[in-house]
Amino acid sequence: MAIVMNNHVFKGHRTLLGNKFVTYGELELPTREGIYPKSNSFDWGNSSRGANQLAFSMLFQLSSQELAEQYAEQFTQDVVRSLHARDWVLSASDVLEWMEKNCDIPQPKEQEPKVKVKAANNTKKKPKKQKSNIVKDICQELGITQKQLAEILEVPEGTVSSWAVKNEIPRLGKKAIEFYMKSQKNQKIVDSYRSFIELLQAS
Repeated sequence: MAIVMNNHVFKGHRTLLGNKFVTYGELELPTREGIYPKSNSFDWGNSSRGANQLAFSMLFQLSSQELAEQYAEQFTQDVVRSLHARDWVLSASDVLEWMEKNCDIPQPKEQEPKVKVKAANNTKKKPKKQKSNIVKDICQELGITQKQLAEILEVPEGTVSSWAVKNEIPRLGKKAIEFYMKSQKNQKIVDSYRSFIELLQAS
């Protein structure tokens, strides 16, 4: 457990009639005989059960029950036994310093930084499919340039370029292109028919 430093003090007082009182931070220190039944009262300046009870209560006040039970007798011999005066003051810092030197206090483990391991993604990213451009596709199909398409439709070349940038052809433009493409097909049919007639005439 971690020990927290504070400025409180333990104060002991023995009356002329022999009654003993111990306070911590101006409040009476409980004997805690319910969890450490050595004695129902405190004592100091010796190694009695009352001195052992005081040692436990002081250690318990600043740490845990487990640590207080484990080191109460040693604290009695090292510290409580040497308190011979009727009135004494022992700072919490002094008790904590004794604990640091004599107690096996587990230190909190430093948390290791969590390293997120990103799983290697071996799958190759598919190249993004380029969106087709309607103007370029038409020009490619007809085997002409955008300038030639503008001449066929009798519109400014900038108009066709604008269609290509927007990738959109207005309704009338589409109709004109469809009509031209049909006429080209029909022309091919006519040309094929003429070639066939010429072959017949030549035979």
